[in-house]
Amino acid sequence: FLPATLAQNLPSDNDSLKAVIANWFRENSGAVRTLGTDTLRAFAHILVGLVVGAIVALHEVVPTKKPTPFLRALGMRVNLLASTFRQIMYAQLPISAINTALTSIYLLMVLPAFGIQLPFVKTLIVVTFFAGLLPVVGNLISNTVIFMISMSVSFAVAVASLGYLILIHKLEYFLNARIIGSRINARAWEILIAMLGFEAVFGIPGVIAAPIFYAYVKNELTQQGLI
Repeated sequence: FLPATLAQNLPSDNDSLKAVIANWFRENSGAVRTLGTDTLRAFAHILVGLVVGAIVALHEVVPTKKPTPFLRALGMRVNLLASTFRQIMYAQLPISAINTALTSIYLLMVLPAFGIQLPFVKTLIVVTFFAGLLPVVGNLISNTVIFMISMSVSFAVAVASLGYLILIHKLEYFLNARIIGSRINARAWEILIAMLGFEAVFGIPGVIAAPIFYAYVKNELTQQGLI
């Protein structure tokens, strides 16, 4: 499918492709090792953060009999942060459902219309839904799985799947902003700016944390009568 000028610079068969990939990994083994370690560390931080946030969100802070001013202020802010976290996590359910529906259309309708049938389609749909309950990183997990399965069919299918999933992922920035914004009384453009700003500074963890921290700060300022 590629122009001759481009095709002649690519491996001609599977053995040549394997040799190219093996050489690349040998030459960049250090960078690959560091990337793998950093990815696992970031995923661990995200997972631990979500677990801790869920524990706090499900636990109501009970004040002591004679709370000090510091404990009263801390308790108020923990309860506010927990309430914000609950609102964001509840918003993930419709977001995941919409993402799963769009992915199902591609897997069950678009590809079969072109005579292409991916293996494990039902499993991919289930993985997409449950992974989508994790903000942002869930999409990366499900998209990676779908891309790898598509690669087992053909390179062209893998490219088509990647393009479709990237399109869905970018559209979901606006979808997430709309749904989450309705939960925390914020406009979509506010959430988008927060997500883009946090992503520029902190990367993927910043995108995940942006709605939570933005909603918390906005609620805190509203309670103080500053906005």
